[in-house]
Amino acid sequence: MAASPPVSLKIPSIGTRSELLKLGLRTSGALEVPPDGPTAPAGWYTGSPTPGERGPAVLLGHVNAVGGGPGVFANLRRLKGGDTIQVTRADGKTAVFEFYRGEQFAKDAFPSLTVYGDTEGSELRVITCDGYDPATGLFDDNYVVFAKLVSA
Repeated sequence: MAASPPVSLKIPSIGTRSELLKLGLRTSGALEVPPDGPTAPAGWYTGSPTPGERGPAVLLGHVNAVGGGPGVFANLRRLKGGDTIQVTRADGKTAVFEFYRGEQFAKDAFPSLTVYGDTEGSELRVITCDGYDPATGLFDDNYVVFAKLVSA
């Protein structure tokens, strides 16, 4: 598909819907994260391909919200092989991706090339926090969804 920024996301099997913000990099070089809160949307990393272009488009969102409620990606671990992720783009087209894998990675050993590296076709990476440590109140890991474009 030609480049066109994503505007919204829908994952029917887990009831997820979100408008998508545009996110860049922090001054530290780390990915910017969307705002937090009970109804905070997910975001698309503008340094990645647009969904449907060749390569891995990257979407980010919170697993929980301030105050302990669920975040936009609270149910990502419920995805099963064959579940679809629908990304509506600014050009009015919908890129439909099929989940094929989910994996938890330690933040201090995050495999950037595996997650962000070039792919032969159009893929999607959906990233949220994981591995909550109650002793520190922090998430030590990330959970990453891997999906391939199946229709446009």
